[in-house]
Formats: sequence, structure tokens, C-alpha cells
Amino acid sequence: MKKTIISIIILLTGLPSLFGAVEQPRPATDANVFGHVIDAETGEHVPFINILVEGTRIGTITDASGHYLLTNLPPGEHRLVVQGMGYGTTYTSFEAIPDQTIEVDVEVTPTALDLAEVVFTASPTRSGFRYQPDQAFVGEGLQRRSEASFGEMLNAEPGVAMRSLGSAPARPVIRGLDGDRILVLQNGERMGDVSETSADHSISLDPLAASRVEVVRGPASLLYGSSALGWVINLITTDIPEAWDMGASGVLSAQGATMNGMGAGFGRYTYGTDSWATTARFSFRQSGDIRTPEMVVPGTSMQNFDGSFGGSLRRENIQAGLSATLSNQTFEIPEAIDDDEERVEIRMQRQGLQGSLYRERSGLFDRAQLRFNASRMFKQEVELELEEDGSWDEDVELEFEKYTFSSTLTLQHKPTGVVDRGAIGMNLYGHHMDVDGDEAFTPGERRIALAVFTFQEIPMTHRFRLQAGVRLDFQNTSSLTNLVFPDIDESRTALNYSGSLGLNYRPAQGWELGAQLARSHRNPAIEELFADGPHLGAGVYEVGDATLKDEIGHGADLFASYTSERFSLEVAGFVNHFLNFIIFQPTGLTDDASGYPIFQYVGDEARLTGGEFVMAYRPLPQWSLNMGLDYVNGRITGNGDDNLPFMPPFRTSLATEYDFGSFWLGARLQAVATQNRVAPQEEVTDGYTLLGLQAGYRLDFNGRHVIILRGDNVLDTSYRDHLSRIEDRNISMPGRNINLAYRWYF
Repeated sequence: MKKTIISIIILLTGLPSLFGAVEQPRPATDANVFGHVIDAETGEHVPFINILVEGTRIGTITDASGHYLLTNLPPGEHRLVVQGMGYGTTYTSFEAIPDQTIEVDVEVTPTALDLAEVVFTASPTRSGFRYQPDQAFVGEGLQRRSEASFGEMLNAEPGVAMRSLGSAPARPVIRGLDGDRILVLQNGERMGDVSETSADHSISLDPLAASRVEVVRGPASLLYGSSALGWVINLITTDIPEAWDMGASGVLSAQGATMNGMGAGFGRYTYGTDSWATTARFSFRQSGDIRTPEMVVPGTSMQNFDGSFGGSLRRENIQAGLSATLSNQTFEIPEAIDDDEERVEIRMQRQGLQGSLYRERSGLFDRAQLRFNASRMFKQEVELELEEDGSWDEDVELEFEKYTFSSTLTLQHKPTGVVDRGAIGMNLYGHHMDVDGDEAFTPGERRIALAVFTFQEIPMTHRFRLQAGVRLDFQNTSSLTNLVFPDIDESRTALNYSGSLGLNYRPAQGWELGAQLARSHRNPAIEELFADGPHLGAGVYEVGDATLKDEIGHGADLFASYTSERFSLEVAGFVNHFLNFIIFQPTGLTDDASGYPIFQYVGDEARLTGGEFVMAYRPLPQWSLNMGLDYVNGRITGNGDDNLPFMPPFRTSLATEYDFGSFWLGARLQAVATQNRVAPQEEVTDGYTLLGLQAGYRLDFNGRHVIILRGDNVLDTSYRDHLSRIEDRNISMPGRNINLAYRWYF
């Protein structure tokens, strides 16, 4: 499998010449436009803001220096639509002239209310039409949420909670769905880590490295995977430059926190010319143990390093890029909090190679994009015991080595017949994972998958539009032997389909209605099938079931939103029904040898229902008031009607912010209800209320400087999160935390 993956990489790196061999050069008749987006009050360039050409599906975002470039525009009169969080929508008209490149700078006016923006992951054509609720975080909005993990960063957003086992492995949970029902991608491709499998596995990317984070679901999610009924999270790093300014630009940032003595830093430098650009980034993070109102939790420290180097080449109708990444994480797991002489440490290294190729041509299929991500991950779960001489004895109880390759080819077509601009494509995915160690509770796994998909939009009227996606997947999974499973020889082959249909209706100015029906398909993971043993990092004894069937999900979404100059409102509801839903079920029993609670993977029919409500009001241009709530209820509907385990409780929040222009002040109050809708053998968690405060300052001098001071849980409330995987160990969540962050765009 390793040789196969290497061969695929070599093959795909040769595809640029293949693209050039089969395509005829495009006549040089198109027009280009470039420029900067400028803050009307400060005169500074605005990074990471959306730009669309009205009436087309052509769009981009500005880079870190506020520069944008749009190519191959139809000649004639056009209007740019510029939108971004913290700025009002701006329209600028221009004329695209054949065979010429013109400059158009756009001034935008700051606002106190974050407006809706296009989420590019939701549509490969970037049409801007929504069929389900979605969220995007970029620029200052992303910096305000800066945390040690993506789980902590997105926690408390509408519909998004987190599972946690300390800060490092915290991972998002969306509408009650976890694991690989939520796809976490890096630049549109799977990352190659094992964060989706267990609570002790972390996402192998530092949040500071992300230039943009998108949380989205809909027909376009089928471009990324068949199991994504629980949404897609796309972490965009811009390690391969797509648009750049001439000369040097970049960003530097630093962050500190008192709750765990955390310090972090990040830097990116980009240099561009007319035809090429190169970029490099680094990030580091180090913290001690977490402090709660009751105690300091031993075994929760972390140390991360992340780095990347990449570049792009640009010609008249083709752009290609390549980047190499390196990640190194070391963090502790709170395994034996009452024993100072025992520790559990997780050590992970990941090396990755990413590539992209974008080509434009004449004809029906006028745009092609090829992406690939190849990676190697090596991870150890180490048990340390203090010896009499003061040294630490290390035993590697569990070890993963995983080679992964993921590649997607997407072809966009022009509007034809009743169909607007759409896409077809294929995805190739494979991994080879060896699992070793004295406590290898699962065998290894080899997986190969091939998928074809299509994504289409059909405008019925100027107010009503349909969107559809279909994906056909072939997958073969086979087990690999190790010391604990020396005789295993099992394999599964599946051919299945996923599909989604969305509707968008805009009945009047400011109103938008969306609906979606979807079908998902998920193959059981290797641990769900064959686990049988103690899992050191997770602190549980896991038992799989080799007879588990493929998981089939059917989902329905409905949302309505209204936006005016001072007021915005969005209401969403959903129901997801699963056949053969795989549940990580507590049994109430304890393994005598390890002392761990026994959890078993079982399959049953299940249904999740719930929704979100978000409202924002701006009584003054500088003052905003926000309210949000979310709810999810998960129940077994097959064998009985028990509650599903690890379901988020009902939550509501109130927030206010006053923006003076150069600085702002804000506060947030979150109330979480008691979670007593629990599964058998699952503990009830009490409700709690958290208060957060935030202040920020913007300084425009040789670039933009942003300083953010944030207080989390300022009343030092003692509480337990229901999704915390250390819940049974009676450990409360983090106490009062003062977080200071600084970022400089130059």
C-alpha cells in the first residue's frame, strides 16, 4: 500500500503536463481586474474579504495584504459585490475590456454587525446561495476566537459543541454528531490523522495556522465525503498561494493565557511577483496543566509545533502550487489524576505534501482543479511511571503509523440548458495504518476508496433555485495483523451512494429560505468492528462488533433568515434518522485488569432532532445585541427508546458589543441547561452559566495591528461539560482565564 501511494503521488505530479496535452490554448480575449479593498475610515487594506462579480459565479477573497485578482471576465459592464464580517456590503461598477488588465480599488465601510458572507466550501461555483445554515470565520473574527484547539474555538457557536479530554484533543461536535460523521479537512482534503476515531486524538493542525475556517453542510459536502451528514469543517491555510500582492506581505501574531500558562506564536511571510509567489509559515504553542476552580488537573499540558513552505506558479490560464508541512505535537492525558507517579503522554508527528493545479480553457468544461494531500502520521501513547531514583520509565503501550493519500479532480462546466454552472469530479482516497504496542486494542487497517460525484444548480426563477449533489463510492477495507491480533484476516467491500437536494427561495428583500434532503453512507471504522482491549489514551476499555452493518443516514433541514440594516434573524430545524447507527455505549461495567469503564460499539436505529435560533439587533451603528440558542435530542428508535449518549444539552447565549472604531468592548453570557436526557449508565450533568468579557484595539501603522483581551469564565464557575470524556473522573472544566492576543498584518 505504501508503494502504491507513492506511485499515485508521482502520477499526479505529472498531471499538469497531461492537462496541457489534452487542452487547446484559450484565445486571449478575456479581461482581468485587480486591486485592493480599502477601509474607508482608516485607509488600510482589508484582508480576507469576499469579492463576487454580480450576475456571475466568479469570485475570490483578498489576501493578507488586501489584494485581489479576477481573471477571464466576460467583456462588458460588471459590478463587484464586496462583503465581509465587520463591513457593510459595497457595490462598485467597472468595465471589463478585452485583452486588458485594469485596476479597481474598492472602499468598504466598517460596521458593528457581522454580516452574512459567502462560504466557499458550500459551493465549488461560489454562487452565494445557501441551502442550509453555515458559518465562516476569517480575519479579525477568527482571531477573536483564537484557542488552543479547533474544538475550543468553535464551541458555543450555534449547533457546535466539543468533546474534550484536555485542551489539545478537543474536537467539534455538530448537532450531536461526532467522529467521521463530521469531516475535518485541510484545504479541501482529508488530513491523514486519526482525530475522528477517539477522544484522545487531536486535530493535527494548530488553530493559528488557519487563515479561514468554514463550517458548512449541503449538497456540496458530497464533494468531500459520503458520511458528512454532520457537516464539513474546512481549515484553509493558504499554504499554496492562490492570489497575492506584488512584493512582501505577511502576518505575525502572539497569544498568552493564564488558565494554563499558555504561550503561542505564529508567523507567515509571502513574496509574490507577476508569475510566481512563495510563502512560509510557522506556529508554536506550549502550556502547562489546566487550572479549574477546584484544582489543577495534572496531565493536561501540551507542546505543539507547526510549519509549512509552499509556492505557486501562474501563467495565462493555468496556476499550480505545492507545499510541504510538518507538525509535531506532544500532550498529556489526565489518566491517573490521584497518582503523581503515573502519567500518560501522546506524541504525534505528521509530514504532509499538498498540491493543486487550476486550469481554464474554452469549451463546455472551462475550469479544472486537481488537489492532492499525501501524509505520514506517527503517533505513540506512552505510559510513564516514576522510578525510585527519580527517573521516568517509559512504556509505549500503543503506536499508530498511518500513510494517507487523498486527491480530488473537479471539472466545472458553463451554464447549459436549465442547469447553471456546476461541477463533476472524482476522488481517490487510500490509507495504510499499522497499529502496534502492548495494548494495541485494534488491528491495523488498509483502505482504498474511489468516488465519483456531481454538483448542480438549477435556477427556476430569479427568486427560486435548486441545488443537487450525488456521490457514488466504492470502498474496500481490510484488517492488518499485529502482536495482539496475529491471526486476523477480515475485509469488507461496499458500493453505495449518497445524495442531497437543496432549495433556496428569496421571497423579498432581506428574506432567504432554504431546505435540504440528504442521504449519507458510512462504513464502520476498524475500532468499531474489532476493538477489544484497554485504550490507554481514552481511559476506556473498548469492545467492537464485527457484525456491524454500514450506517445509512437520512436528513432534512429547514431554515429561514431575514437581514436588514439593523436587524438579522435566522431560525433552523433539522431531523436526522439513521439505520444501523453505531453508538459508543457505556455498559456500566469495569474491566478488572485495567480499571477502565467498558464501552461497547453497538448498532441500532436512531433519530436526532433539534435546531438553532440566532438574532442580532443594532440599536446604534456602533452597538450590537445578539442572542442565540441551540437544542438537540438524540434517541434510539429501534430496540427501545433510550437516549443516545454524549448529546449536548440545551444552550442559550446573550452577547453585546460596542465598537468605537479603533477599539471595542463586549460581553457574553452563556447558560447551559442540566442534561438529564442521558443514556443508560451515563451520568447527569448540572446546568451552569458562564460570563465572558472582551476588549480589542485596532492600530493602523505600517499595516494593521489588532490587540484582543478576552476573559473566559470570569466568575470562576465550577462546572462539568456533558461532552467531556473525563466526566466520569469528576473533573471540572477550566476556571477563570485571561487571554491576550496580538496580530500584525503587513
